[in-house]
Amino acid sequence: MVPASELRAGWVVRVEGVLYKVIAAEYHAGGGKMGGVAHVKLRNMKTGTFRERRFRADELVEQVEPARQNLQFLYTDGGVSYFMHPESFEQVAIENDRLGRAVSFLKEEMTVPVEFVEGEPTGIVFPDIVEARIAQTAPPVHTQGNDNVWKEARLENGLRVMVPPFIAPGELIRVGVESGLYVERAKAEKKR
Repeated sequence: MVPASELRAGWVVRVEGVLYKVIAAEYHAGGGKMGGVAHVKLRNMKTGTFRERRFRADELVEQVEPARQNLQFLYTDGGVSYFMHPESFEQVAIENDRLGRAVSFLKEEMTVPVEFVEGEPTGIVFPDIVEARIAQTAPPVHTQGNDNVWKEARLENGLRVMVPPFIAPGELIRVGVESGLYVERAKAEKKR
């Protein structure tokens, strides 16, 4: 059990008997007679739905430590992603709702840590920001009253992202996995 003020993104917690993954956690210290509050965004590990909740700073929350195994991603079929243990060839199926937006960035034969809670696969450990290649871009769009110019781009994995006008097809960009937003142009690969 940990105080709610210490919750961090990426942790797995049990609230009212339900397992949640902490997506974001902010602690707001109280002033005077007001106690501190932890504002937490949670994703249900069974259904994939989101929930926001406020905890008193001193309220105890059960932290669950998931076991991790490095498994190889095989394929996605009908809303389920399949992973394989590289040594035993045992396969594990995880619903895409549990994986969140990370499922869009999985590539065949990619090795990822899969989290298990009480022997049940609950999700994968995926970086917050990934690099993706631009497949196609549209002409820049300038909206009235806005000084920013953005254009729509389609990534190789099919996702659509708004990018600055200087981004061209074939370029690598960095994208936030949970938000699906453009972060920056990827650094150029060093020539040997």
